[in-house]
Amino acid sequence: MKIRLVNNGVFKTIDEPNQALTPPVEGFYWIDADTSDLAELQPLFGMHDLAVEDCLNEEEQRPKIELYEGHYFIVVNSIRFDNEEIFLRALNIFLGRHFIITITNQKINELRTLKPILWEQEVNNPDRFLYHLLDSVVDNYFLVGDRIEARIEKLEEDILMRTKKSHLNEIIGLRSEILWLKKVLGPQKEVISTLNKKDLRLIDDQLQKYFGDIYENAVKIAETFETYRDLMANLREAYQSSLASRANEIMRIFTALTTIFMPLTFITGIYGMNFDYIPGLHVYGASYVLLGFMLLLGCGMFYIFRKNDWL
Repeated sequence: MKIRLVNNGVFKTIDEPNQALTPPVEGFYWIDADTSDLAELQPLFGMHDLAVEDCLNEEEQRPKIELYEGHYFIVVNSIRFDNEEIFLRALNIFLGRHFIITITNQKINELRTLKPILWEQEVNNPDRFLYHLLDSVVDNYFLVGDRIEARIEKLEEDILMRTKKSHLNEIIGLRSEILWLKKVLGPQKEVISTLNKKDLRLIDDQLQKYFGDIYENAVKIAETFETYRDLMANLREAYQSSLASRANEIMRIFTALTTIFMPLTFITGIYGMNFDYIPGLHVYGASYVLLGFMLLLGCGMFYIFRKNDWL
């Protein structure tokens, strides 16, 4: 657990959490903790039992905002895209009048990259801290969206160049992840919309307008992932069309080869019959002439097929 006094973007480390109970003369307290610290923090800051239970729940948390006396409890999902897989990590936030507490189970990049922003903007209130944190979380969805789009384009190019069975698994896996994200983005939009529109005493009225900008970005992200879902459907159709085209190409080659060997098989069938009187059967060198004729016939048919783009 790290406790900091933030004053105009400048950080000062605090040793004991009970020091954060008294409002500072200037600035606010930021407590960055994990779930193991909740036992100590809950009685000090009066955290609601249901909010603490949600933090301790190991299952995936749905984004939401709960208004309690003395503080707000907000859950949003941070997104990461590592090793071609999408991960969502719950970010639990307790917003008070003079403090903000962030509870996480894993490391979240947005918290680490937030410090220079707070310093540059000279943040002096917990509600402005919340604004910059949510803005960073939402902006990260755009970065992940760009990587997903690049992955879709690469997959489409690979399918058009050479279709593989593994491509279908990639399409199904990526489509499932996109649908999963769409389910998360809906509740997350509602959380930001509440911060923008609802009368909240712990958030400055002027600052609420800025949450509207974050909400617009959240709507754009939801629309973008809706487009990605349609692209995945088109990609699956392209995969199936490519497979059908490849099967037709193989059948065309086999048909052409079969057609070439049909007259050769006919000739060998005739000279393979058990008759004594077959033209050229007992003529010296006739077998070489016949083999040469068969070779010439096969090469000629192959040339005609190639010239007409049948093979």
